Amino acid sequence: MSPLPLRGPGSHEEPADLYRAMRRKHGPVAPVTLDGGIPAWLVIGYRELHQVTGDPDLFSRDSQLWNQWDNVPDDWPLRPVINRGQPSILYTVGERHRRRSAMLSDALDGVDPAVLRADSERFADELIDAFCARGTADLINEYAMLLPVRVLAHLYGWSDHEGLALVTSMTDMINAGDRALAGQKHLHGSCQALVAERLADPADDVVSRMIAARSDFTDEEIVQDLMVLMSAGHQPTADWIGTSLHLMLTDHRFAASMFGGRSSVSEAMNEVLWEQTPTQNMPGRYATRDTNLGGRRINAGDLLILGLQGANSDPQVRTDAASLTGGNNAHFSFSHGEHRCPFPAQEISEVIARTGIEVVLDRLPDIDLSVPAASLHRRESPWLRGLTDLPVKFSPTPALGGTLG
Repeated sequence: MSPLPLRGPGSHEEPADLYRAMRRKHGPVAPVTLDGGIPAWLVIGYRELHQVTGDPDLFSRDSQLWNQWDNVPDDWPLRPVINRGQPSILYTVGERHRRRSAMLSDALDGVDPAVLRADSERFADELIDAFCARGTADLINEYAMLLPVRVLAHLYGWSDHEGLALVTSMTDMINAGDRALAGQKHLHGSCQALVAERLADPADDVVSRMIAARSDFTDEEIVQDLMVLMSAGHQPTADWIGTSLHLMLTDHRFAASMFGGRSSVSEAMNEVLWEQTPTQNMPGRYATRDTNLGGRRINAGDLLILGLQGANSDPQVRTDAASLTGGNNAHFSFSHGEHRCPFPAQEISEVIARTGIEVVLDRLPDIDLSVPAASLHRRESPWLRGLTDLPVKFSPTPALGGTLG
């Protein structure tokens, strides 16, 4: 049976249909092709994904093992997300990875939750001040796509202006299009500059704490890890905000939240992680030897893509779809195993997203879509799922006095 392209016409609009078709045709481990016809496996079975992420000895994060490198051109658009020779935590394994993960977790754990919440509210209010008197806005490009990067830049040590300038480069990277390599280059340069600045002048921020506790990790390794933290922290959080707001604006179950309720905000956010998780697919793991998985023969060096959304919707564990959302957190949205998203990073993302949603509801209580829901579109990316725009209307209201810049 022929493999299906991971990126194809309409796949970004209704990926659930694509995962169902893959499951019917191939089962829980589906052969797919990446850009340029490069073969890989997409793991969409819940149990199979748990096995892959829980066994780093058999399914390694070491990309040097990939058996397709001879077929990958230097200008391959997926190199920003699937690469080798990069000294970042994404490609580090074993004890060195565990020490590196602890360093990053400790640096992030030093973030004061009260300060994080206050910063998130401040930046959210400033962004809303820019359009609240107008009575209309695009909550993706004027809000959700700007809020996480501003908060994270402040936490890590960038100025507000420098952080805002990173939005385009990170978006280009994640979309994995023609500008992906240029976006990666800009982000790398910005991270190099910040690390150099903090080496000379430490401050109370995440990067300074990373440097202080780095042990034998080099300057470039700190730079690479900062790139990971920034890109993995910004775009999924932005999509979490946008998709949650979209759900609350279009689903009657969450209508009460538009008038001051708060419990439904948590419910909507968790439902998004189950049903429309921002990180749909994640590269990757590489088989260290020949093995079998989900009825498939996996050869040594084969690339396995983590199908997080496919696993979340696996009918083998979702016999009653509604019963596993709500307060259930057993989804794969933050991955699993020793390479999962660090817990402090999850907490930071959740605080930014929840605050961003709540501030919108507080400031714009009669907000509603200004276009038919069916006219909205999703970003064309095989990795992240998010809206390209979210036009809304509301009663014009005066700004609180904050300024952007």
